[in-house]
Amino acid sequence: MLTVGMRLASEPGGHMSDRLDTNAVKIIEIMGVSPNNFEDALAQAVSKAAESINGISSVEVIRQTASVRDAQIVRYEVTVKLSFVVK
Repeated sequence: MLTVGMRLASEPGGHMSDRLDTNAVKIIEIMGVSPNNFEDALAQAVSKAAESINGISSVEVIRQTASVRDAQIVRYEVTVKLSFVVK
């Protein structure tokens, strides 16, 4: 299970449009990467975005891919949509 301190948009009741209790929500798409696993790549995406974005309210995993070299996974990549309230 992926845990990053917030409900994933893919969980029951977790769709991004369900979070529209304000006038405007910005949604961006970013990719997190990790040499360890998909969960860490997701955590990297959220924590790096949180360095410059306040109030991230949800994350939706769009795609998971991995880079392979010599029959070994060398990099996990997670593309996500993050939402946050526009002030």
